[in-house]
Amino acid sequence: MSTRAVIRQVDWTVQRDEEPDAKPRTYARECDVCGEGSPRTTDPDAAAEWILGHVRTNPSHNSYTEIIKRPWRAWMG
Repeated sequence: MSTRAVIRQVDWTVQRDEEPDAKPRTYARECDVCGEGSPRTTDPDAAAEWILGHVRTNPSHNSYTEIIKRPWRAWMG
């Protein structure tokens, strides 16, 4: 048998973490044809430039996915 008790109900808030100590936002691109991907970087333009190099050597690979990692935080209200 188990017992469960609710002590109090609290509201939670969730938002992007913009604090100075937050992890950096990072970007990458991935080829939808072969699955090869760019290195993860904090520079979104560098990740986009990877596509040009990849398509130059693989002309039939013309579909890509952008991968963005953003830090989020949650706290009780």
